[in-house]
Amino acid sequence: MQWFSTVPVGFALIAISMGGLASCGKRGEAVKDDLGEAGYQLTDADWFRASRENDAAVLKKFLAAGFKVDLRDAGGDSALHVAASAGAEVAADFLLNRGLAVDHRGAAERTPLMAAVMADQTGMVGWLLRQGADPRLKDAEGFMPLMLAVREGHGGAVGELAPYNRKDLDAALLLAALVGQADVIDSLTNFGASVYAMMEDGRTPLMIAAENGHEAAVELLLEIGANRFTQDPAGRTAVDMAKAAGHLEIAAAISREPLASELTLESPTEIASAMDLYVDTVLTKAPAEPALAGEVVARGVAAGPDVRRGVSQTLEGQSLSQPVSASPQAVGAAAAALPFPLPPLVMRHYRVRQVPIQVQSVQGDTATVLIPGVPVRQVKVRVGEIIPGSRLEVVRVKRRMEDSKLSAGQPMEVSVMDVRDTATGTTREWISGISSNAHDPVALVEDAATGKRYVASPGQRFRAADGSGYIVSDVRPNQLVIEEAATGAVQTIPLRGPRG
Repeated sequence: MQWFSTVPVGFALIAISMGGLASCGKRGEAVKDDLGEAGYQLTDADWFRASRENDAAVLKKFLAAGFKVDLRDAGGDSALHVAASAGAEVAADFLLNRGLAVDHRGAAERTPLMAAVMADQTGMVGWLLRQGADPRLKDAEGFMPLMLAVREGHGGAVGELAPYNRKDLDAALLLAALVGQADVIDSLTNFGASVYAMMEDGRTPLMIAAENGHEAAVELLLEIGANRFTQDPAGRTAVDMAKAAGHLEIAAAISREPLASELTLESPTEIASAMDLYVDTVLTKAPAEPALAGEVVARGVAAGPDVRRGVSQTLEGQSLSQPVSASPQAVGAAAAALPFPLPPLVMRHYRVRQVPIQVQSVQGDTATVLIPGVPVRQVKVRVGEIIPGSRLEVVRVKRRMEDSKLSAGQPMEVSVMDVRDTATGTTREWISGISSNAHDPVALVEDAATGKRYVASPGQRFRAADGSGYIVSDVRPNQLVIEEAATGAVQTIPLRGPRG
């Protein structure tokens, strides 16, 4: 003790410091030895390799040696981006627990979720979403994860992201048509994207796919109900656009001779069966949507209503389809903001089928109609006769004055033809200048509590479990508009698709 009392203070501090350095040096050497035994070196490159190879134990040794968890590679990505691109969930979980944000920005301002999308790591996309990754952030090019998945043609990632991006599905479908991703189109429509969506210039997905020469996308869009007779504001159809772009085979496929099954008017029972079959087919061929409620893990930022579906409200013991926030306070606020409690309905499918016959004019008891084909046929048919190639009888023809969008809302004379399907007895009125529909727009809706499905059409009335009365005000491609009978208040139920 006497010896220490005579040692200068500065010398003692130096001795202690040198002892600490020696200890750190030994610890660093020990980490190097451990990493060497595991096949790694204490380098930046091997830090990222450990992340890519899903080795959390090795990552822990790197941190013990002084590595920073937010270290970036030459491109600007973090180890979390590398893990996301490799589908390395264990490593990603380790990095999140060590403080990396789930939406940490990397190269091109992309998040780990975007990195997983670009690498086609479907499982990792779903996992990151459950950790609270924000699916609505955009990269330096302005692309959200969903749009990146569409652009790259990664249908699995689209399926994971679609439930979180309901409002963007139509825009995503238009992009899929532009880049010709048929599988992605299929996935998007399964979750509620509408084949009747339009660009601001009036182009539909079918028009876009046709003018860009995407044959597979055109075939799929026609198969799932795209209208080949729709016109843009300039009066051009998908056929016109395909021809103008030099895609003559696609133009011929769209304007082919109609099949006998297309020249029919279905009964209400047949319509319901066709819609029910479509939904069942989608559910059979694809895995069920992953459950979202209660699976999001907090990583420093609470997930909002657009990030997860959260819990559902109830009405007389039945779940509502309305997306709401997860907190009780948010649920209460959302309910208070509604004009009336939504009935427990989910819109699964929308349908309006066109008949490939166009009324051109009426003279006396004879109508002139156009039937597509190569070339288009102009056919004259009298009252009481059957339209060639069909089972449709002309019941009545006439001309009348009515307002028309073709004449800026001013009255104009139109030609009218009433037809009857001789097999089903169903009748329709067709008007010149307007697509000839086989039936009015209808929606297939599902009771969220029982799973039973019903066909809804404009003007239809129904009651909820609490006795409240409602009227189907309108059926649109992407939503069902309902009105409360007692108050006249109006709300919409969005199309969620078979898997939504």
